[in-house]
Amino acid sequence: MTEQTTTPDLTPTPGQTVGPFYGYALPYEHDSELVPPGSANAVRLHGVVYDGAGAVVPDAILEIWQPDETGEVPRATGSLRRNGFTFTGFGRAAVDPEGAFSFSTLNPGPTEAGKAPFISVVIFARGLLNRLFTRIYLPEDTEALAADPLLSSLEPEERGRLIASREADGSLRFDIRLQGEQETPFLRFPGHED
Repeated sequence: MTEQTTTPDLTPTPGQTVGPFYGYALPYEHDSELVPPGSANAVRLHGVVYDGAGAVVPDAILEIWQPDETGEVPRATGSLRRNGFTFTGFGRAAVDPEGAFSFSTLNPGPTEAGKAPFISVVIFARGLLNRLFTRIYLPEDTEALAADPLLSSLEPEERGRLIASREADGSLRFDIRLQGEQETPFLRFPGHED
């Protein structure tokens, strides 16, 4: 007589977190400099990444993609080997131990007339099973911001969390909150796992 065994219901193994073990392989020379700091029209984009309890996240990496000042989406290669002349629209920055990040970039232009210019952002951080997607809108064109489909789909108190503030020196300040009361609105794309 053969003994029958029953197989218990199996559940999928959870995904691996996306960090902090990536820090040694992903950074590269001038990764956060889409344009050389101090060059004509360079603007500093900076902020701090916070967790749900309001503590800084000391081991996150951010990636940004953006059009140039005229709204043209760059198609040039060379994001991983900066030459100081070619704007590729891509940058990567690791946060420092205080959770702060900084990019040297350009103010993006609108990709279509009347559209609000924005920078696409991806966040990788400890404890995240998948990366997070969001946007950083420039604060100046209030008419375009009011008409933006994404911003219009959010509750009024959430909209401001996607709009950077312009500082006195012309830099853009944008803090990211991964959870909690002031959580940054994050996007979900088709095929993006929860």
